[in-house]
Amino acid sequence: MKPARLVILTGMSGGGKSVASKALEDLGYFCIDNLPVEIVDRLVQLGYLNPGEDVARLALVMDLRDASLPTRAADTFRHLRETAERLDVVFLDADDATLKRRFSETRRGHPLAAGGSLTDAIALERSALGDVRAHADWVVDTSNFTPHDLRRIVQARFAAAEDQTVLTIRLLSFGYKHGTPTDADIVLDVRFLPNPYFVADLRDLTGRDAAAADFVLEKEVTKEFLKKFTDLLFFLEPNYRREGKMFLTIAIGCTGGRHRSVAIAEEVAKILHARGLRAAVHHRDIKKT
Repeated sequence: MKPARLVILTGMSGGGKSVASKALEDLGYFCIDNLPVEIVDRLVQLGYLNPGEDVARLALVMDLRDASLPTRAADTFRHLRETAERLDVVFLDADDATLKRRFSETRRGHPLAAGGSLTDAIALERSALGDVRAHADWVVDTSNFTPHDLRRIVQARFAAAEDQTVLTIRLLSFGYKHGTPTDADIVLDVRFLPNPYFVADLRDLTGRDAAAADFVLEKEVTKEFLKKFTDLLFFLEPNYRREGKMFLTIAIGCTGGRHRSVAIAEEVAKILHARGLRAAVHHRDIKKT
């Protein structure tokens, strides 16, 4: 019997592979870290990756600790797709500044540094993994994620097989001045809505505070927008699900990511929950100024 689900965790050093691996372990995945491509190929040939129900869910962590990964990834992923009932290749990434900060905080050496600069090592790794990233099914930018955030979205995407008939909608609020999310399927600009920032009593609040949220949500333009957008989501949800899409990220942006986008994301989640749909909310920039 083939594994019901096989996940490859790959990506940049410091991108969050360890956190993602632990999240999968908690879902019942058998996780193998730092598995060389050569061994993966042999396991496929020996039939180890389809041993039966004891390893119904398997996760393999593969990265540049194996220098042959970039040149052999395409063929290996193709073999694995033929071996498992379902394969998901997840590439965990982050911007250079975040990777540098993480290495500084953990005081760990970059595997490619070899006595050289961290900046050069990150650039070398990013270049070497370009083709691997191109073959990924899901690229996750973890730059603004806490370990808890990453754990939550990994578990939402890779829940047990019996939950996979349900589309999980992730609502991500953000501020345009902090950059547009790179992992969104749909991006909404709500900067046309009334802005609590320009009301003195509301400026220091966020869209999670009732006064600021009410200021946004009680406007007629907001009510009309929410009706039109949620109607679109109700149309899209069964069609996406019919095509096998189980995870949808909707990024909702305002200027700073503290007021309008937060209020809209929270309200959309309430509407979706009332409809019986699965929705999770993450506010990327709510604590930024």
